[in-house]
Amino acid sequence: MTAKSKSTQQTGSEKTVQAAQAVLRGKSKKGKLANLLPFLGPAFIASVAYVDPGNFATNIAGGAQFGLTLLWVILASNLMAILIQSLSAKLGIASGQNLAEECRSHFKKGFVIFLWILMELVAIFTDLAEFLGAAIGFNLLLGIPMWVAGILTGITTFLVLGLERKGFRPLEAVISAMVGVVAISYVVETIIVKPVWGQVAYHAFVPQFSGSESILMAAGILGATVMPHAIYLHSSLTQGRVVVKKPALLKKLFRYELIDVLVAMGVASLVNGAMLIMAATTFHSQGLTSVGDLQTAYKTLEPLMGKAASWVFGVSLLMSGLSSASVGTMAGQVIMQGFLEWEIPVWVRRLVTMLPSMIVIFLGLDPSRTLVISQVLLSFGLPFAIIPLVIFTSNKKIMGVLVNRKITTILAWVVAAIVVALNLFLIYSTIRGA
Repeated sequence: MTAKSKSTQQTGSEKTVQAAQAVLRGKSKKGKLANLLPFLGPAFIASVAYVDPGNFATNIAGGAQFGLTLLWVILASNLMAILIQSLSAKLGIASGQNLAEECRSHFKKGFVIFLWILMELVAIFTDLAEFLGAAIGFNLLLGIPMWVAGILTGITTFLVLGLERKGFRPLEAVISAMVGVVAISYVVETIIVKPVWGQVAYHAFVPQFSGSESILMAAGILGATVMPHAIYLHSSLTQGRVVVKKPALLKKLFRYELIDVLVAMGVASLVNGAMLIMAATTFHSQGLTSVGDLQTAYKTLEPLMGKAASWVFGVSLLMSGLSSASVGTMAGQVIMQGFLEWEIPVWVRRLVTMLPSMIVIFLGLDPSRTLVISQVLLSFGLPFAIIPLVIFTSNKKIMGVLVNRKITTILAWVVAAIVVALNLFLIYSTIRGA
């Protein structure tokens, strides 16, 4: 890297940090929106996990099978996600360490090794779902074989991850733009399918189920929403981004990062809701309750709603897969560095983590089915992300002035119990039905 490119890298990151410091110290003369911009980014990267191809699969299956009945589950899941991701962001700000580093500092070595192995498996299964989702997107849009789509996915994610060398801001911008494309795509899809908004509002706020199968589907939606790797990653994105020491400035910084979480998770919630609404309005209303895989959804949309609907769906799936595959690789880096203090080149990790996906593709396994199974396997790792997070953010020695309030801790433990219980139910039901 030349001296000139290094200077460019420093300028990009330094401008954002300097602007944030000026806002925190009351020296910025810009408007409210301009003052907020330097703090936006970390939650948008973490939110990619909430609109990844696993969400596509569960939301479409849920909408096709049960209509709008489970729309409230998406809202509830994202409210839980807001709390969890805000705690993760707060841990990085207050302690200067990410969740994996805190685990290494406070747990015994044997347990740390166990956590590292478990979270590495989580990272691999996460990448499997996300890589396959992007490959399916290329396959559907370009009509190319899956193995070519897989290679194209690998090349594209290498290019995206290469932006890290230019500082955090370019990568945040590209990932946020991809999330924006997914969001806009589903705004278009929602306009095309023309749902009955009164029914949408009712099912968004009135909890109900439709038999035991709908409970299992609700657990699947939750399992695809709250992701272990996003919890570990978010704490690393805030730990050294804007560094302040004074208690008043720490509180102010967290308030801005909380806005980042609310906006990013709000967008993710709307996208997930739009996915289910599209499937309910298009497939369930036509009696097509068995539409559960991404290829069938894409092919069925065109004769029902026109070519534009299927094309927009394919573009949103591709952007979701590419962004989440890139973020999954970043999370894997954080996990290895945090637990073991090891670092490997990001291109090496990208090559290693894409191998299982390419094996699935070359063996001719059903990519959508593999994607859904990977979401179930991810559930094993969730308690080992949420529980340590609640423990650490409730510890005043670690958090200082940003330690959880009592009510926050109670809510966090309730959310942890619900998420863990539903994921255990999902694992049990899946194994029993296998």
